[in-house]
Amino acid sequence: MQFLIVTGMSGSGKSACIKVLEDIGFFCIDNMPPALIPNFAAMCSENSEITRVAIVTDIRGGVMFLNLSETIAGLKNTDGLEFKILFLEASKEVLMKRYSETRRKHPLDDISDGDLSKAIDAEWELLSEIRTHADFFIDSSLLTAAQLKDQVAGLFLDKPTDRMIVSCMSFGFKYGVPGEADLVFDVRCLPNPFYIPELKRKTGLDAEVRDYVMRFEQSRELESKILDMAKFLIPLNVQEGKSRMVIAFGCTGGKHRSITFAERIGGSLAQNGCNVRIIHRDVEK
Repeated sequence: MQFLIVTGMSGSGKSACIKVLEDIGFFCIDNMPPALIPNFAAMCSENSEITRVAIVTDIRGGVMFLNLSETIAGLKNTDGLEFKILFLEASKEVLMKRYSETRRKHPLDDISDGDLSKAIDAEWELLSEIRTHADFFIDSSLLTAAQLKDQVAGLFLDKPTDRMIVSCMSFGFKYGVPGEADLVFDVRCLPNPFYIPELKRKTGLDAEVRDYVMRFEQSRELESKILDMAKFLIPLNVQEGKSRMVIAFGCTGGKHRSITFAERIGGSLAQNGCNVRIIHRDVEK
């Protein structure tokens, strides 16, 4: 099991980091006291369905956080546990600006008598030992939100497109356009298998229907153009840090042409290395 401990300076981007990790398949928990980490790690190790875990632990845990070094030493003796530490930081000037803009209270605000500069200095001193144990470092001082996502994903993904799930959805216009769709393609312009008696009761999940839809030149040309557009847009959405993209294909009832295109486009994108899910919303209606 891959076990990642995320820690670092308050305001450096740990919350954004854990969201990215969740999007790319980690089981994530925020603000876990170090004392609970060993038992939690053991529990996860016993669950074969959990293969990647990320937890955030930081100064919000108060005095309990000071035991993190001891916890890390104990984890090294846990059989079958591959754990790493990701440390996020930012310059003092940037951290002060971020707190000024968000008007959030620093976790060490009380012990620093409300002096943000002293709070940041105190936190850095407390984290200095933990930092020496870190396997990965990210300085978010000059990073945009999208660039931070890129760096996190780049550390834990084999290929960038894994971070995004592309859902190819079929639907029937008679039941309404899916509100979650990022792209909607109307394939009602293509010949309809519904009017072929032997195909009427079948769906685009059947080879006979798909063969009928794709026998026409306009169908093949439309497929080619949609595929080119999808291949162009998906990397741009990945670059923007999006974790989900829904491409919807609609026909009248959502059973023939739309399913055919969802299956074919989804299959082509999967072969192209995309993380694809195919959904047929109205196939049972």
